[in-house]
Amino acid sequence: MISVEGLSVEFNATPLFEDVSYVINKKDRIALVGKNGAGKSTMLKILAGLQAPTRGTVSVPKEVTVGYLPQVMALSDNRTVREEAELAFEDMFELQAKIERMNNELAERTDYESEEYHKLIDRFTRENDRFLMMGGTNYQAELERTLFGLGFGRGDFDRPTSEFSGGWRMRIELAKLLLRRPDVLLLDEPTNHLDIESIQWLENFLMTRANAVVLVSHDRAFLNNVTTRTIEISCGRIYDYKVKYDDFVTLRKERREQQLRAYENQQKQIEDTEAFIERFRYKATKAVQVQSRIKQLAKLERIEVDEEDNSSLRLKFPPAERSGSYPVICEEVRKAYGDHVVFQHVNLTINRGEKVAFVGKNGEGKSTLVKCIMGEIDFDGKLTLGHNVRIGYFAQNQAQLLDENLTVFDTIDRVATGDIRLKIRDILGAFMFGGEASDKKVKVLSGGERTRLAMIRLLLEPVNFLILDEPTNHLDMRSKDVLKEAIRDFDGTVIVVSHDRDFLDGLVTKVYEFGGGAVREHLGGIYDFLQKKKIDSLNELQKGEGLSVSPTVVRKGEGKAEKASDSKLSYEEQKEQNKRRKKLERQVADCERTIEETEAAIAMLEDRMATPEGASDTKLYERYRTLKRQLDETVEEWERLSTELDGLS
Repeated sequence: MISVEGLSVEFNATPLFEDVSYVINKKDRIALVGKNGAGKSTMLKILAGLQAPTRGTVSVPKEVTVGYLPQVMALSDNRTVREEAELAFEDMFELQAKIERMNNELAERTDYESEEYHKLIDRFTRENDRFLMMGGTNYQAELERTLFGLGFGRGDFDRPTSEFSGGWRMRIELAKLLLRRPDVLLLDEPTNHLDIESIQWLENFLMTRANAVVLVSHDRAFLNNVTTRTIEISCGRIYDYKVKYDDFVTLRKERREQQLRAYENQQKQIEDTEAFIERFRYKATKAVQVQSRIKQLAKLERIEVDEEDNSSLRLKFPPAERSGSYPVICEEVRKAYGDHVVFQHVNLTINRGEKVAFVGKNGEGKSTLVKCIMGEIDFDGKLTLGHNVRIGYFAQNQAQLLDENLTVFDTIDRVATGDIRLKIRDILGAFMFGGEASDKKVKVLSGGERTRLAMIRLLLEPVNFLILDEPTNHLDMRSKDVLKEAIRDFDGTVIVVSHDRDFLDGLVTKVYEFGGGAVREHLGGIYDFLQKKKIDSLNELQKGEGLSVSPTVVRKGEGKAEKASDSKLSYEEQKEQNKRRKKLERQVADCERTIEETEAAIAMLEDRMATPEGASDTKLYERYRTLKRQLDETVEEWERLSTELDGLS
């Protein structure tokens, strides 16, 4: 649908990327990746038609519509949430008005046999069909479904957008974009302002209902779940992989190793050539050969090696004094603003050394409980901090507390102690402040850069209890890996408020779910929690269906004849149940056999993909994805049938 040819972009004569060509096809799900500054956001702006390239063309057919969500945008505040979302249907409303005008004209005219009248009927029919295809009669239901999916409640629909934070207003913009259903969706960090439930809803929308998608995100789980193709921008070029992100990481490592070998061979060739030139430069008998070698060097296309990922850099927290056994104990904690109860009856104990996650929809009280722990706001109930607890707190406004007149380096140098001072520049580099960036003044940094700097500063302070409120929003994958490893090695206690599943995976061992005015404890990691939530929902659904399908009502005064009838009916039901049980047992056995065969086929494919030949075979990856999808579907079916069979036992 979109063709990019010979694209080059330069800033102050410095090329960002050169001679880039690729095609975005219908139903493509593309992850656009690369290190910060590689040009990902610039590429999206060019695709959206908001920025012109230095050279090259972007061809978009007239009938193709493109929707673009930037990281930051100017937002208007003079409508309600519903009115703002309805702007997505402006074209449909114009069409509706046009149909109404034609309908009125048909009602007023009397020249029923004229050619013009028949042409008007044809136009009316054609436009009315188009209106119905656009969903003109049920747009309100679609609007509400989308707003619900992105976390809004019905009570929010008629509130002015000015009452919402910037993150919530960005959700409204995302809702408008999704409701327009463009042929190509360009999304720049869409999950930054979403909670886990909203991210899962967006994943499902993009996978099942969107057309083509080009996505920039630092949420690895989101990329893996949504995308099937990865385009990397590196060293001014692009590398196109027909695989999801995790598979791309493996292939990229292999490509870099090949580049490194080719680079080393070329460097040896250059050294030998330069040595020959230097040795025979002044010998007349070798003049022709020397000139030939000089021309060879001039024509040689130098091999570049992708910038190495330094995520293996280890950042350790400075040692701090040991805290008491129970850093936080909440007993019947309650917080309300007037009649609005944020949460109540909160009873929880966090043990020393535990790493826990606070999750739930925005507005359910995660940050509020953190502020209660910090002593920033009043509450009812009892909240006890353990002996010798030293808290390091990263809040959303943490970046505003930095001294604007210091440089990036000096900001960190003032809190670093011991051996860590020798590694300040390495640490800054891992968090995208390498080279000259470390000498910038804080006052010239963007909001995202300040957030990253505040995070580094916190990591170097000697604390034994970390509370991190959405720490990953402005970190790329490399920096998140460094942060995650540092927290994992931290021997103190940690609370992480986050929607980033990949970041929480393998990091936390307990999840506190906020919702409906309550805080519920779930033992296990983030994916254990998510799986449990899905099972709970299915059980509740099945219980609800059971109540509606087979109500049991016993009336007073009914005679023995009716009881006999009930008994006979139960016998007939029992026969039917036995037949159903046998059928389910056969279906479960069939599923188990299919699962075993599919897993064996996947294992064989994985062995082939591990070879150098297989690693570059896109057909193998396509077959692998198909088998994995079939396996997931069969496992789901097996779980459903097994649950139904257990219910008959």
